[in-house]
Amino acid sequence: MSQKSDQGPGAQTVGAVKPQGPRLRVEASPAGSGNERLGSSDLMEQACERQNLRAALKRVRQNAGSPGIDGMTVEELPDHLRGHWPRLREELLAGRYQPQPVRRVTIPKPGGGERELGIPTVLDRLIQQALLQVLQPLFDPTFSDASYGFRPGRSAHDAVRRAQAYVQEGRSFVVDIDLEKFFDRVNHDILMGRLAERIADRRVLRLIRRYLNAGVLANGVVIEREEGTPQGVLLDEVDKELERRGHAFVRYADDLNVYVRTQRSGERVMASLRKLFGKLKLRVNETKSKVTRATASKFLGFSFWIATGRTIRRRVAPQAIRRMKERVRELTRRSAGRSLAQMCKPLGTYLSGWKAYFRLADTPRAFADIDGWVRHRLRAVQLKHWKRGEVIYRELLARGMPPEAARRVAANSRRWWHNSAMAPNMALPNDLFKRLGVPKLAS
Repeated sequence: MSQKSDQGPGAQTVGAVKPQGPRLRVEASPAGSGNERLGSSDLMEQACERQNLRAALKRVRQNAGSPGIDGMTVEELPDHLRGHWPRLREELLAGRYQPQPVRRVTIPKPGGGERELGIPTVLDRLIQQALLQVLQPLFDPTFSDASYGFRPGRSAHDAVRRAQAYVQEGRSFVVDIDLEKFFDRVNHDILMGRLAERIADRRVLRLIRRYLNAGVLANGVVIEREEGTPQGVLLDEVDKELERRGHAFVRYADDLNVYVRTQRSGERVMASLRKLFGKLKLRVNETKSKVTRATASKFLGFSFWIATGRTIRRRVAPQAIRRMKERVRELTRRSAGRSLAQMCKPLGTYLSGWKAYFRLADTPRAFADIDGWVRHRLRAVQLKHWKRGEVIYRELLARGMPPEAARRVAANSRRWWHNSAMAPNMALPNDLFKRLGVPKLAS
C-alpha cells in the first residue's frame, strides 16, 4: 500500500517512488453514488485474524522481494512475528501502529534514465497484504466492469482481449491516455475523502493515511511525502463517468484506452477527460497521450494488426520487443567470468516469464525470429568468451565441428556476431541451450 507505474533531500515531496508492496487497490466511488460504507467497524480485527494473517504471510513469502530499511528479509519475518506479534496486534487494534519509511532505490528505465522504487519493510508488506485481503472483497464488486488492474479473476490478457473486441467492432481509433507520474500525483486528501465515504473502521482509515504519508529514506534522511498513493488507483470515478456517457473503454491500473469510431470523436473524448482528471488534481501527459489509429497504438505490451478478412489479431508491440532485447543483452553481458551455463539460468527465468505473458500474441513467426536472435546472441557470447583463435578452433573441434569449418570461424576470431552465424550451431546446437534452461518461445 505504499507509493506506484514513474520515477530528493530537503523538506520537499519526493516524486516518482514506485511501490514494491502488495497492490492494495482502493478505488473509491464518487460522492452521491449511492454506495453505503463497506464492512463494519471491526475491519481491523478481521485483518488481524490468524487465518487472514497466515494467508497474507504466504503471499508475502511467495512475492519475495528485497528488504526494507530495517534489513529484515522475507525469510526472517516468521521468527520476528513469533516474538513480536502480540505487541504489533495490540498497536494495530488500538490504532497506534506506525509504518516505517520506505527504502528508496533506483533502477534503469527501458528508454533511458532511472526509475525510483519505494520498498516497504517486509512487516509493512505483511500488514498491507492483510488489509488488502479484507478490503478487496468489499470494494471489488463496486468497480467498473471495464477495469481490470489487480482484480481477482481478471488479468491483463482479459483487458487486451476486450480492447481487441472493440477494435473488431469497428472502433478503429483510440484515445490513449497517459497520466503524468500518476502514482505520485494523487492528492492524499482527495483519496482519503473518497475512502472515508466507504470505510466505517476509522483505524483502517488512519493506517491507510499513515502508509500514504510514510516517508522515503534517502541518504539516511527521512523525507516527508505530501502526495503519492498506494499501489491502488483513484480512477473509479473516471470509470463511472465514462460508463454514464456510454463510452467503450478498457482500464488496467492507470493505463486507460477509450475506443471510438472517428478521429473527431476521439478529440472530443480527450478534451472531456482532461477536465475530468483536472477535478481529481491529476494531469494528462500531453507528450504521450494521443488520439490515433488503434492499429498504431499499444496496450499493455500488445498491439493490433489487420489479418485476412479484416480480422483483428494481437501481436507483441515493437516497443516490448525492443525492451526484451535490451534485457537479454543485459543478462548475457560477459562479465565476472560467468560461464554460458551461469548466464543461461537467469536468462531462462526471464524468457519463461516473457513467454507466459506474450503467449496471447498471434504471431508465431515473430517468436521464431526472436528464438533465432537469442541463440545467435548466446553463440556470439560463447565465442567471445573463448577469445583467441586457437582456443576457438580447439573448442569447436572438440564439440564435433569439422576442422575446415572450425578453422574458418577461428580465423575471424574478433568478429563475434558474424562468426556466430558461420555454422557454430553444429558445435553449439539448439538442444544445448534447451538443456541450459533457455526456453523456445515459438510453439
